[in-house]
Amino acid sequence: MKKVIYPGTFDPVTFGHIDIIKRSVELFDRVIVTVAKNPGKTSLFSVEERVDMLKESLKEYDRVEVDSFNGLVVEHAREVGAVGIIRGLRAVSDFEYEFQMALMNRKLDGELTTIFLMPHEKFTYLNSTIVRNLAQFQGDVSDFVPEIVVKKLAERFVKK
Repeated sequence: MKKVIYPGTFDPVTFGHIDIIKRSVELFDRVIVTVAKNPGKTSLFSVEERVDMLKESLKEYDRVEVDSFNGLVVEHAREVGAVGIIRGLRAVSDFEYEFQMALMNRKLDGELTTIFLMPHEKFTYLNSTIVRNLAQFQGDVSDFVPEIVVKKLAERFVKK
């Protein structure tokens, strides 16, 4: 069974993330979407909230599981028996950072492969920061994120 991980902060999950997950499921037997606990980053949602939103958003995919990790991606990949790490590339600007990370991960574990996937072009401009900023000013985010995320963003940014 070929298993991969798709790590990220998913703060929040977007349709761009889900598109990458759909593409991954077509290529691999099992996809583990794993929420990174990043102490250097201030997140809008807790790890538990992000895991819950992902589980709800991905419940139709029986070969996808959702978890979280703290530490190095390569260590987590080893723990779950993954053969690769999925990374999404939206634009050329993503490539330099992702390329450097892929080379570092290869240095740490030469058996682990980084697989770059591009989302559908309608999602190339989309990222979690844009969604959070739009929601903060009560903009309609329903074209960009699953319904559970629309609801959670509305709760978080209630007008006072």
